[in-house]
Amino acid sequence: MLATLEAALHQAGQNFMATPWLFLSMPLIAAVIGYVTKIAAVRMMFQPLEFIGIKPYLGWQGVIPRKAVKMASISVDVITSKLITIEEIFSRLDPRQIAAEIEKPMLGAVEQITREVLSQHQPGLWEMLPNFVRERLIKRVQAEAPQVVAEVMKDLRSNISQVFDLKHMVINALLRDKTLLNRVFAEVGHKEFKFFGYSGLVFGFIIGLVQMVTWLFYQSPWILPAFGIFIGFASDWLALQMLFHPKRPVKILGLTYQGLFLRRQQEVSRDYARLVADQIITPGNIWQGILEGPGSDKLFALVQRHVERTVDEQAGIARPLVAFAIGSRQYQDMKKAVTQKLIETLPQTMKAVEGYAEGAMDVRNTLVQRMQKLSPEEFEGMLRPAFKEDEWSLILVGAVLGGIVGELQTYMLLH
Repeated sequence: MLATLEAALHQAGQNFMATPWLFLSMPLIAAVIGYVTKIAAVRMMFQPLEFIGIKPYLGWQGVIPRKAVKMASISVDVITSKLITIEEIFSRLDPRQIAAEIEKPMLGAVEQITREVLSQHQPGLWEMLPNFVRERLIKRVQAEAPQVVAEVMKDLRSNISQVFDLKHMVINALLRDKTLLNRVFAEVGHKEFKFFGYSGLVFGFIIGLVQMVTWLFYQSPWILPAFGIFIGFASDWLALQMLFHPKRPVKILGLTYQGLFLRRQQEVSRDYARLVADQIITPGNIWQGILEGPGSDKLFALVQRHVERTVDEQAGIARPLVAFAIGSRQYQDMKKAVTQKLIETLPQTMKAVEGYAEGAMDVRNTLVQRMQKLSPEEFEGMLRPAFKEDEWSLILVGAVLGGIVGELQTYMLLH
């Protein structure tokens, strides 16, 4: 037995001395395998944005862009169920402050609307009116505009869930721009993705040392490809475990361990909140979602109710005479035309309120504070889906690449 061991050690020494550079290169090559397979896995999560190859199976599209609807839904579910609601956001807006912010652009829009509607529906009557009468009429309508805006905003704030769907808006924003969807996951986990790549170097090198020792004693064509497959597979799996486990801090031999991503909860919360507040839940996107979303017809009805009431009040006791003079149907059409044109001017007009709305809504600080208070299980859900979705295919690619490199190593050593 001892003689057999001595013979094996002697043969291993001879093997090493015959080609030392080949044996010493094994841990280095294994480290490269580990690193390259991790970088490939990370890139495969995000790139390419569109499918490249022959559909449906011969080719590839980044996991996140390919599962855009699901990934966007995961992101928005975290936001709307755990962090912030549209009712809360709008409750922070002061209707009268909004009216004051948009008063200047609104007055110009009201003047234009008044002139267009009256000249369209009663061109003869409008042209016959003296200039001072026209101006007085316009100023009277303008004087009522801020009050109408304040009342509409007050009503909107009370019924925002019927008029606006935050989830629909966020999902649409992320689906319109898959680059932005990638950024949500990439920026949240940028340090984890770097660790994922560098961990391949370390794990690969360690496994490569075992590979080298094994090859010294037992040289078989299947050894290196097998180790290559193992390196690609095991290093992926180990890296993922270190990112998300243990979920809560655990003390081992006096040292505290916790999943790397979970340990960064405070920092990640700030990065994520900045991205969401600056790129997704912005006043501009919210107004667009209100005006163009599935509840826009309810907004139109809301504005129409307030506008028609104001027009009727301005007509006062003369309203029956006005309706008689121009026709009841045309009078109603005029009120609808005013509403329609007012709605059309809102996207441009509401830009004046974005500065105030951003500060009042305070989306960024709200997200930061609440994300930092999420449980580890809830917080894990912000990045884990990016790895978990098609995780098997990413690990499989790592194993295949490792096996190919191992086969090349075998060719180099045995030929």
